[in-house]
Amino acid sequence: MKNELGFVRIGCITPELKLADVSANAGIMIDSAIEACNKGCDIIAFPELSLTGYTCADLFHQRIIQKAVIEELENIAAKTSELNAYIALGLPVYHESRLYNCAALVYKGCILGIVPKTYIPNHGEFYEHRWFSSGADVFSDSLVISGSEVPFGTDLLFRNGSSFVIGIELCEDMWAPVPPSVRKSLAGADIILNLSASNELAGKADYRRELIGKLSGQQLSVYAYCSAGMFESTTDTVFGGHRLIAENGRILAEGGRFEMETGITIADVDVDFISHERVNNKTFSDCAASELGRNEEVLFRSVELEDSWSVDDGSGTGLSPAELKRFVDDRPFVPASSDSREHRCREIFSIQSAGIASRLRHIGCKSVIIGLSGGLDSTLALLVCIEAFKSLGLSLKGIKCITMPGFGTTKRTKGNAEKLCESLGLKLETIEISDAVRQHFGDIGHDEDVKNITYENSQARERTQILMDKANQAGAIVVGTGDLSEQAMGWSTYNGDHMSMYAVNTGVPKTLVRFLVEYYIEHIAEPDTAAVLVDINETPISPELLPPDENGDIAQKTEDNIGPYELHDFFLYQVVRCGFEPRKVLFLAEAAFREVYSRETIRKWLKLFYRRFFSQQFKRSCVPDGPKVGTIALSPRADWRMPSDASAELWLKQL
Repeated sequence: MKNELGFVRIGCITPELKLADVSANAGIMIDSAIEACNKGCDIIAFPELSLTGYTCADLFHQRIIQKAVIEELENIAAKTSELNAYIALGLPVYHESRLYNCAALVYKGCILGIVPKTYIPNHGEFYEHRWFSSGADVFSDSLVISGSEVPFGTDLLFRNGSSFVIGIELCEDMWAPVPPSVRKSLAGADIILNLSASNELAGKADYRRELIGKLSGQQLSVYAYCSAGMFESTTDTVFGGHRLIAENGRILAEGGRFEMETGITIADVDVDFISHERVNNKTFSDCAASELGRNEEVLFRSVELEDSWSVDDGSGTGLSPAELKRFVDDRPFVPASSDSREHRCREIFSIQSAGIASRLRHIGCKSVIIGLSGGLDSTLALLVCIEAFKSLGLSLKGIKCITMPGFGTTKRTKGNAEKLCESLGLKLETIEISDAVRQHFGDIGHDEDVKNITYENSQARERTQILMDKANQAGAIVVGTGDLSEQAMGWSTYNGDHMSMYAVNTGVPKTLVRFLVEYYIEHIAEPDTAAVLVDINETPISPELLPPDENGDIAQKTEDNIGPYELHDFFLYQVVRCGFEPRKVLFLAEAAFREVYSRETIRKWLKLFYRRFFSQQFKRSCVPDGPKVGTIALSPRADWRMPSDASAELWLKQL
């Protein structure tokens, strides 16, 4: 599987093994490689010294083994020549009176290069210096195999056109204070293969997993790790066959350990995302310039690979979303596990409350005004302010809540606003806006029966005017309640709810708002307050600017008009955080939501997302201050700078 969206399928294989039986091992590896290719793998990695076994000990010094591995390396290359995959395998290599612990990369009958291990462990249970020399000083070298010159050295990078660059290191290299993969990543390698033979100790797998995740994050790379397994000698140590594939700090796939058969772990890695991260992280390029100077071509040799990026069927993917070998999170802003979610919510809540608390202390203000609708966003803003006031030691009487029922207000939302304040011991002021809006309609000559954008926005601006004037009366500031998702979609009234004096929810996406309120219910709220918050959490999202239905229920439901927020938050993450093109966003959305929405439904709302995201930038160009809480923020003063005049046509055409 190779496609234009940037996915590369990697397979890490821990094969069955017969110690020192090089021919048998080669046959097993050939069969395993064929199986992996049948599963669509583009890159296949075997463990360290997989052609002989890691635990051959003094048998490595036997000339018969040293010759046999070269013969079988050629055999593997020949018998995998029809496979469209790069195969990395481990073997001992004799060169100029030294024996090296190496990784060879083969493709379509060719031995592309051989990389020796840099750091040779000789401590604890490891005695590799007894047999192997370090490849630290092996640069710009080559060796001859069957009359052909094969690049040999630690300075090799394997470049597949503009698609990806492979760097290779072996086992102990990863555990060094400065692994060779660091410089290889800085020189352009976006996929690091580690051929390893790491024995198992209590707690070591956890440390190894954490280390690999951190290396991939630090290097902004893919890191594929494949270790020797249960067929090694257990004279003094046990090898579990640990296999991990990580991408930019996240473990994508992990194989089981202690398997008594050949094990394979597969993941689709996203080199397109790695490229995006490196382009956007200027520290990475600055570090490359500092560490490598401007002469990385002197420090590293590029072995140019055949560009095997496939020509697909016209869809631009080459595979269906259901075939993708990676988890695509349908709620990228919300941690999956309850423990992680609780920790994330506590942290975000602390950032929000610290933001408004710091602003109040700085300006010497002891009072805030909040427009409380009985909906989720204004509820969260109120809860944040309560925690901020507690942290400052201020009286909660300084939190002045105002509810402003209008033409679309329902008994449910108004009642919840009243019950919430009562349960919290806060005074709620009610200011009916219908008469004031009708007066405004008369002033501007608008027919009340024409329920258009003027009808709706007049109410939003009337409410904002009231809040601003009440803030002046009380010497307070108006706390904004709008969230990140509304900013992205421009789902606010310009100079209405769009405006405030400090916006506490500005960095919180809609899909996370519910979980923050749930966190408050479970960990902070008293029972009476919790009961009200549960009902607020279950209330349909609505600006309530149009009259209720005949039953008095909410008629104007936001998600009926602009689409599900779970989709729009997903789009927002993929577009802004990852920089993906529209067809890739659509593809990933299909993978994440294929049991919920059809392709055409997703495409419909994605088109709307792009139209609104571009057309509503003018609102984001002048937004109030507010705290960033996650990886995405749309403030023009910080994370997101975009012209209000930009056209969405290039993006829409791809859909």
